Amino acid sequence: MKKHFRALLGVAISAALLWWVLREVSLATVIHELSQSNPWLFAIAVVCATLIFPLRARRWRTILDPIYPRLPFGPLWRATAIGMMVNNVVPARAGEVARAYVLTRETQVPFSTSIASLAVDRVFDAIVLLLLAFLSVLDPRFPANVHVGGQSIVRWALAGAVLVGVAILVLYALVFFPAQLIRLFELFARRLSPKLEERGKAALVTFSHGLSVLRSPSHFAAVLGWTIAHWLMNALGWWIAMLAVGIHAPFSAALLLQAMVALGVAVPAAPGYFGVFEKVAVIGLAIYSVDRSLATSWALGFHILSFIPITVFGAVYAARLNLNLKDLQSQQDTEQSLA
Repeated sequence: MKKHFRALLGVAISAALLWWVLREVSLATVIHELSQSNPWLFAIAVVCATLIFPLRARRWRTILDPIYPRLPFGPLWRATAIGMMVNNVVPARAGEVARAYVLTRETQVPFSTSIASLAVDRVFDAIVLLLLAFLSVLDPRFPANVHVGGQSIVRWALAGAVLVGVAILVLYALVFFPAQLIRLFELFARRLSPKLEERGKAALVTFSHGLSVLRSPSHFAAVLGWTIAHWLMNALGWWIAMLAVGIHAPFSAALLLQAMVALGVAVPAAPGYFGVFEKVAVIGLAIYSVDRSLATSWALGFHILSFIPITVFGAVYAARLNLNLKDLQSQQDTEQSLA
């Protein structure tokens, strides 16, 4: 019941945000502006947006390397493509579970290890996104006197950079002192709920195993490097698509915007994050004084075009592997019951 409620809530939020965006800018205006855009630049942007997924698969291999060295790239790429396809077409964000499930089906990596590695994957994403967002506000072309919630956005960026530093310290503490941190968690959670203590302890143990990549400085640097490459490629695709519709914002605008969108899609949304992506994009581009109609045209056009290739790749691989969405749903239900 909770899963269905979240899925329905996500669809409702996405529909409301899409209505809000298109209430401010008519769909006819969006279609007209997209018809005037540069198709070659859009094509290059979509290629960049699709290349991030092989980069993500390559990073995943590095994350798993300390436990399962030299995994073949093929299963990692297929699992990544299928996971993104599932996120794009199935409610409740089942894509991460699908990625882990497919990798386990094709390799010797246990499902629990796959899930733990994806948690590490997300942690590195958050760290790099915040760092790139911080760098974006240091760009001399960043608009002055921009405030969010009554505070300078530079101050928000500094707070994000501090948060990154704290997160790295906590991660390393969990790597080198897992027993002590888990014991502290048990003492705290026991006062609240024995059930919370049991589940939280299991999650921390699994996560600490996944963090083995941090024990080696060279592995840490490799994962960090692949993560930076991933998000720079992503930002490049976004920026080229902006140029395609006539938005002449600096490249750093794409760095900030992708961090804002990443935060925005944390709320419940329909598959593919439609509505949330468009509304956050319009808000983010307004910082750079981008016309609302241009921002909406970029968001809708680029979102739809970049949605198609990875969804097709994932569907083809799922068909070749005889993957049943019911199996994925069953695996997700099992994972949620243990979480």
